[in-house]
Amino acid sequence: MLVCAKKGCGWLAAVALVVLTCSPRAGWTQAVEAALRGRAAPNAQITVQNTATGLNRRTRAAADGSYNIVGLPPGPYRVDAGPGTEANVTLTVASTITLDLQPQAPREELATVTVKTTRPIEMKTSEIATIIPQAQIQTLPQITRNFLEFADTVPGMAFSVDKNGNTSLRSGAQNDSSVNVFIDGVGQKSYVTEGGVAGQFFTQGNPFPQLAIGEYKVITSNYKAEYDQITSAAVTAETKSGTNEFHGDAFGTFTGQNQRAASPAEVKVGYKTKTSDKEFGAAVGGPIIKDVLHFFVTYEGKRFDTPIAVSPGNTLGAPFLPPEVAAQFGPSSLPFKEDLYFGKLDWAPSDKDRFVLSTKVRLETQATNIGVAKAASTSIVVDNNDTRIDGRWQHTEDHWFNELLATFEDAFHAPTARTLGYGANYTYQPVQDELILNVGPASPLATQNKAQRGPAIQDDFTLNGLQWLGDHTIKTGFKLKRVVLTAQDAQDINPQLYYDVNPTGTAPIPYKVLFTNPVPGLNPVARSDDTQFGIYLQDDWAPTPKLTLNLGVRWDYEKTPSYLDHVTPANVIDAFNTQDPNAPAGQTYAQSLAKGGINISDYISDGHNRSAPTDQIAPRFGVSYDLNADQKHVVFGGAGRSYDRDLYDYLQLEQTKSALPAYTIFFNVPERPCTPSPTCIAFDPVYLSGLPNLQRLVAASNVGQEVNLLNNRLKAPYSDQFSIGMRNRVGDWNTSATLARILSHNGFAYTLGNRLPDGTFFQNGNPPFNYPIPRFGSLIVGNNGIETRTTQVLLAIEKPYTDESRWGVTFAYTFTDAKHNRDIIEHYALDEPTIGQYPFIASNAAAKHRFVTSATVRGPWQTTVGAKWVLATPIPHNDLGCYLPDGQVFATGSRCTPIAARPPDTLGFRDLDLQVTKDVDLGNALSVYVRLDLLNVFNNTNYADYRTNYGTNGVPPANPVTFNQIGNLFGTSRTLKLQAGVRF
Repeated sequence: MLVCAKKGCGWLAAVALVVLTCSPRAGWTQAVEAALRGRAAPNAQITVQNTATGLNRRTRAAADGSYNIVGLPPGPYRVDAGPGTEANVTLTVASTITLDLQPQAPREELATVTVKTTRPIEMKTSEIATIIPQAQIQTLPQITRNFLEFADTVPGMAFSVDKNGNTSLRSGAQNDSSVNVFIDGVGQKSYVTEGGVAGQFFTQGNPFPQLAIGEYKVITSNYKAEYDQITSAAVTAETKSGTNEFHGDAFGTFTGQNQRAASPAEVKVGYKTKTSDKEFGAAVGGPIIKDVLHFFVTYEGKRFDTPIAVSPGNTLGAPFLPPEVAAQFGPSSLPFKEDLYFGKLDWAPSDKDRFVLSTKVRLETQATNIGVAKAASTSIVVDNNDTRIDGRWQHTEDHWFNELLATFEDAFHAPTARTLGYGANYTYQPVQDELILNVGPASPLATQNKAQRGPAIQDDFTLNGLQWLGDHTIKTGFKLKRVVLTAQDAQDINPQLYYDVNPTGTAPIPYKVLFTNPVPGLNPVARSDDTQFGIYLQDDWAPTPKLTLNLGVRWDYEKTPSYLDHVTPANVIDAFNTQDPNAPAGQTYAQSLAKGGINISDYISDGHNRSAPTDQIAPRFGVSYDLNADQKHVVFGGAGRSYDRDLYDYLQLEQTKSALPAYTIFFNVPERPCTPSPTCIAFDPVYLSGLPNLQRLVAASNVGQEVNLLNNRLKAPYSDQFSIGMRNRVGDWNTSATLARILSHNGFAYTLGNRLPDGTFFQNGNPPFNYPIPRFGSLIVGNNGIETRTTQVLLAIEKPYTDESRWGVTFAYTFTDAKHNRDIIEHYALDEPTIGQYPFIASNAAAKHRFVTSATVRGPWQTTVGAKWVLATPIPHNDLGCYLPDGQVFATGSRCTPIAARPPDTLGFRDLDLQVTKDVDLGNALSVYVRLDLLNVFNNTNYADYRTNYGTNGVPPANPVTFNQIGNLFGTSRTLKLQAGVRF
């Protein structure tokens, strides 16, 4: 039995285990398996056989003729319910297909079913969902071999490649951390870093080898209760399995600087950075024992040199830099290496049992920390590895199905400075000391170590064919996971010097230095044995042939000991209870905070006064109505709640900030005179000859340092989702129109806790950074509070590709009206008293209008042409506008206000990609092919960097935000990629 820390969940865990143990050994369709349902002759024996692997399943129709077969691996099947009912059908991933097998149907109608419903679509689901088939994966052009790129064709989704070549997938107006990807039913969630998927935090790499992906389903909202740890989109992918025939595939792709157009930065300097992008791989699969045991293995590799422009953070000060520093502006590159391995054994010893064992290994190294205000000399090297082992046992009977799944994961993300020594930061004094350029060894704050490692077990259960006021499929399951979370936020290396730059030039002596100094007895590496438990119950109920109800609920629990058991240091508590040096005699700093609305006891932990939330109950309701009971016109909708997790990367700062504090010492130099004190000293060249010489300036203590505290009642982020729409099937065309509303709550944010003696926050319009905790630095408090409000119109038109028609096309349009109270990439909000006082502004997570069309055509001479065209309006730029005249403030009391502004351009992103493949059949199922991808055909400049000018003296300019036309690009400039391969 799972015993929860503190109290409140032990009884529910016990109930869960009783239900799962005492119920008939049934299971339910997990996130990847398909189901087949419909009507046949009463009590008819129904047999389905996978024509590729030989897998057999049988069931018997009920007295009213209804049947339901669950737990079927996606693929091609032969279905037989007696003479005259035979049909061929291809089942898609995570779908329920309705197929009637009535023996009294005319023979020609059965032929129509056999041929035209070879790959039917799921019409009756209440989910907002789209299938990405293998035909699209093979034929659409790609910037990089990341299988998630094809989700870009789904309304409401956006796959992007940023200026560093890093990829991300977002849905609605939430950040990419709110997405979860399921591979063969196993969630790939990242619990420590951002990115949504483990290993997808600022990387050019892929989460999984594309050769191993069969197809996948994208659910943007209203998913069923089986899906967990998610607040935006769920992607559920099925991996390939070996079949009764040996098949293989090998490929190699290349492009370089001679195959691409110059970037704007390269045009400015007159030369192109040498780059070389190579992708290669191979896969093979087949039978070990025909119809019983099959294997599949694959490998894919990447070797990239991605172009990047080193540009100034502040352009006004750049002309005054020393020549040797200014020489580091201009084109550069980001080297990247990735190796991906995947293997799978699939054993079906009988028509009731199936065993699957699979392993994925991802090994990745890349350079980053180069670009705006970051020279190549300050780059960091990131090791990013991920190993997964999954084993499953599926057992089926006439009216039930059980899947037992055991998994293990080991993922880590470790940025390390490329060189050791002193870094140099050049700041422009006239504009609030904005950073112009950072050169030399990387900051100690950029070198980190984040990891998650541990096993999990889950059991999923379906009991189908229940007849009570209609047809019921009852589903339930649980998951228990134990993972060790690790986070190190800095290393004790590389002091950073700061040099003053002004119109007279650059000062030869630094005016300040930042360095770290470990505190004896405290561990700068945070670790936590994380326990996760989830249970769900779902009823897919069809009261009539027209009406289907999807009724579900799930409950999730997470125990994070390093948060729950943390003890606030005694010297920090004492500081809150001492005299506030700026307040009247007798007033403690805690009392000053209380006047400002902060009860410090809400953040002080004694190791026993925190408990994990037990209220994460998520109901989910969906409905679909087939107007004519013929799967041609279906109205659908739903409402539901879904919970995610607070990232451990945020929670660990309460511990690690105290263990390895960063100190700033000012030097009393002519350009920056300061009053002599322990933090303002005379410069001595010895301070440039080693970190120990700096550390001797301060005591090995966290006194004087920033204090991070977490609220004792932290909650998990969640979203409430509402939708209504209609699907139509007209001939070979499928359409859908959906209105969706998503409200997300409880996003995590750190805010500034400092308060003035009278409790106010602003002093002369500025936050009170000069009023820290006595003997310490600023108070930074962590709370829930970031929210998003999104309304979307999602329109899709599709004509699927078929071998008969030899062409297919998709159209996807998304209208988004989204607002939030904090930039989606920010979890710090230090400019207002609380996160609740930030105004809701236009979100920078999504374009207002986005149109994506894709097409595939099978041409003459064994050629295939694919195309994708994306148009999107500019994404708002979220920033802090400080443009009021001196002495004036906004209504909040601040000199600045969060604002959103769009560049004046009609379109912010334009991209047409094409590919053409020529196949050469060599006989005996052996063929070779050559493929050309032409990316960004019209060489559109899709700028990734902004220039801002919010005006002065209260007068905003006509265009406060414009694109930086010599900056970096989203995606790529016009690029030609060559691929050659062999298939057998």
